[in-house]
Amino acid sequence: AEALIADLPAEVIMADTAYDSDRLRETVAQKGAVAVIPNNPSRARKYPLDRHLYAQRQLIECCFSRLKQFRRVATRYEKTARNYLAVVTIAAIVLWIR
Repeated sequence: AEALIADLPAEVIMADTAYDSDRLRETVAQKGAVAVIPNNPSRARKYPLDRHLYAQRQLIECCFSRLKQFRRVATRYEKTARNYLAVVTIAAIVLWIR
């Protein structure tokens, strides 16, 4: 996750509880972004969480769920990243038109 975060410009980085680590939070802070990651229940030091912003993550999860209803997207038949991006784009357009 840290390699992805280092290359992408972002103001806010949202993640699930599984990504709650001090190292990842430090990487996000070094980018100047805000980490919206819920605390792991076993964590000793608790960090504040913007619940309103974290609720927006549900929109992204629903989008991925709807895209995976397309068989070619879910099973990744395409061998190259270029072709897979084209299939995902077509699926997104179909969802947008519906």
